[in-house]
Amino acid sequence: MTYDMTGGAAPDYLPCRYGASRLVFRGPRRRLEGEYVAFFGGTETFGKFIETPFPALTEEALGLACVNFGCVNAGVDAFVNDSALLEAAGRARATVVQIMGAQNMSNRLYSVHPRRNDRFINASAMLKAVFREVDFTEFHFTRHLLGELAAISPDRFRMVREELQAAWLARMTLLISRIKGPVVLLWLADRAPSNEPDAEADPLFVTADMLEALRPKVAAIVELRASAAARTQGTAGMRFDPMEEAAARELPGPAVHDEAALAIACELSGLLNRRH
Repeated sequence: MTYDMTGGAAPDYLPCRYGASRLVFRGPRRRLEGEYVAFFGGTETFGKFIETPFPALTEEALGLACVNFGCVNAGVDAFVNDSALLEAAGRARATVVQIMGAQNMSNRLYSVHPRRNDRFINASAMLKAVFREVDFTEFHFTRHLLGELAAISPDRFRMVREELQAAWLARMTLLISRIKGPVVLLWLADRAPSNEPDAEADPLFVTADMLEALRPKVAAIVELRASAAARTQGTAGMRFDPMEEAAARELPGPAVHDEAALAIACELSGLLNRRH
């Protein structure tokens, strides 16, 4: 399928909240009753600049309500301690969790905002000791911070990356253990999982070995590497203001969302049928 360049203002996301959660999600707000599938994830799950993101497309394919708990710039921290969301996931027939990068979560080296996980709050004494020459007050976002540290000293940055990877694996294990029903992990990227370190490719610092460590704890892992045909669509079909074009180019377009929904629906169809 090809997509025309829609352009114009971003979609009306109909922002909403659920229960006591302080996170803001994409609406319309759904009633958490009956049978449904919960979707946890970041900007891609939320569907920024996308008219119909993959949770809604999965609902169309399955004929089963799919509730979008995706949150812009979220990391694992946004979900692991949110009792309202964990309760909602516990009532769902299954929960799809997008693999989010390791940079947007608090760890032994730095802390992030509890809801806007891409916001850097402060560095720990350990990180300040390792990078004595850095003025950490200059940073407001985790990606900027990590890019600068990697440029200053690749050798010292290796310790940072390993700490983030260990923290991510522990936090993901905790999140999975707190979701009562079956969990399906979603790898959504332009590349296949790999063990080669990459300081730029999303989901940041997550390796194939890290996914394999989680495999025994989940019902399935859907690994979606967007096809070349979908990637070449670029921003076609996305809706954004002209000032947001650079941000839109960093996110998957409608064709990738179509592929994600198909892969998820196929996996969920088999999983839910087996559990009946």
